[in-house]
Amino acid sequence: MNLWTSLEPASATVDPGDSTTVRLRLRNTGDVVDEYRFEVVGSLAPWALVEPQSLRLFPGTTGEVAVTFSPPRTPDAAAGPHPYAVKVTPTEHPQATTVPEGNLTVTPFTEVRAELVPPTVKGRFRGRPRLAVDNLGNTRLTASVRGSDSGDQLSYDIRPSNVQIEPGRAAFLKATLKPRQIKWFGSKEDRPYTLAVQRSGTAPLDVAGTYVQRSVLPRWPAAFISLLLALAIAFVMLWLTHKPRVDSTATEKLQEAATATLAPPSPAPEAPKATPAAPATAPPAAAATQEAGDGGAGGGGSAEKEPEPQERTAATAVRQKAAEKPGEPHICYRVYVRDRDWSDAVCDGDTAGTEGSGEQITSVDVAVSGINGTAGRAQVYNPGGSGTEQYFPDAWSEAVDGADNYLGSTEKDAPYMRGFTIQVDHAKSAVCQTAYIHDGDWLSMACDNPGDALELTYVGAQENSLWFEAMRLTV
Repeated sequence: MNLWTSLEPASATVDPGDSTTVRLRLRNTGDVVDEYRFEVVGSLAPWALVEPQSLRLFPGTTGEVAVTFSPPRTPDAAAGPHPYAVKVTPTEHPQATTVPEGNLTVTPFTEVRAELVPPTVKGRFRGRPRLAVDNLGNTRLTASVRGSDSGDQLSYDIRPSNVQIEPGRAAFLKATLKPRQIKWFGSKEDRPYTLAVQRSGTAPLDVAGTYVQRSVLPRWPAAFISLLLALAIAFVMLWLTHKPRVDSTATEKLQEAATATLAPPSPAPEAPKATPAAPATAPPAAAATQEAGDGGAGGGGSAEKEPEPQERTAATAVRQKAAEKPGEPHICYRVYVRDRDWSDAVCDGDTAGTEGSGEQITSVDVAVSGINGTAGRAQVYNPGGSGTEQYFPDAWSEAVDGADNYLGSTEKDAPYMRGFTIQVDHAKSAVCQTAYIHDGDWLSMACDNPGDALELTYVGAQENSLWFEAMRLTV
């Protein structure tokens, strides 16, 4: 061995986001001049810097290099001890490599971030927001979540109510908000609330949200019912106060019968017979009308029926759009509502379906123009599933420009659609979408990332117990 090394100190401590320096002393115990190269190995190597990176020593002389560790304030710098080593390689004798070892302890730190998705929920009987909790520290996070509001107007069901999150990970909690009193009439009311993330020994992290409580019956039905009731009372009063006049002709008929019995009239003289006149020729218009009316009986012909109007599908609508605005891409769509029928076909960001109706959609019809066709697949209710697992029982469906692409089913007992995936132009162009979720609200507008053949966008709800009631698409 032609080299002596020593790490000072052999054990050190550093805070994430800060730095610490360890000195490596070495002596050339050989009889030739040698140059030494240094390399830090271990999990701390990405955060280590050696200065200088090489050192030239004469026989019997001593040198020193500085090893600086700078772990970032991120979850990657895990709290606790981290063993490391400095590999020292002599240039003249590479086989005589020396690896002095040391230990660096990274101190723990805690950083938590929480966000409500969405921050505002709407409903008549409940609201279902989701709370995302991110552990940005370098130690495991254990926390509980509780809900509160100023007037104790809401009840809270949070699942799970306690979580353990590893560093750099996130947890999603489902919250169900229920108003303690049902609002039957009137305008909607905002009810602010707070979800608190509580950790042992620290102040809770409060996340504010708003629940918009809608009335079961809006204001206009109450006014309409009151008007109908007033009209019904007025009609009954007029009927009771008005006495209709009834005239009887029985007496006059009896008098006429008696007169006819007592004095029958004498026979009138016979009038001379008139010579029958020649039949007049029917005018041309009347003859034509008679001909048309008798065609079925005499001539074997029948009146021509008017053609039935053609159904306006998504393809029909998109072809009309392409004719109105040529050279631009268009997307048209409609939805099939259970126990009803197809909705009107709309295009380019208009709403298909009815938000807040509670109606279930079982099929979707989509068509595009100027963007090289569509492809999609329906995700439907899974009778044997729960939670957010995916369920796409049908195969992919594709259609060219100007043709209908049907997803889902219009059968009577077809399951409702939770949502569907859609792709245009073989993933070379983007499609943007938003959907109204049952007992929820409109989702944020989302677009896919064109360029990758596997990229597509998803329209609708993720949970098996939810569905979308309306949608908007643009390209």
